[in-house]
Amino acid sequence: MISRPDGIGAFKFAVLASLRAAQLCRGCSPRIEGAHSVAVTAQMEVAGGTVAADETRGSAAIDPLVQSSPVAAVLV
Repeated sequence: MISRPDGIGAFKFAVLASLRAAQLCRGCSPRIEGAHSVAVTAQMEVAGGTVAADETRGSAAIDPLVQSSPVAAVLV
């Protein structure tokens, strides 16, 4: 089980992880190492802060291209 960070609500965590999992299924490169399922990889990326919500667009979105900082959006 992946523990979500204190600053992210359970619903937001689930939405971001599902959006990231969809990106990974479409062929985006994982930002973490290891042989995990797509769902676990997505959760680990959100929990680790390598992907985050784009608060400026007012919708749940993540960017698969940004490597080091929380992201600007690409809608899924």
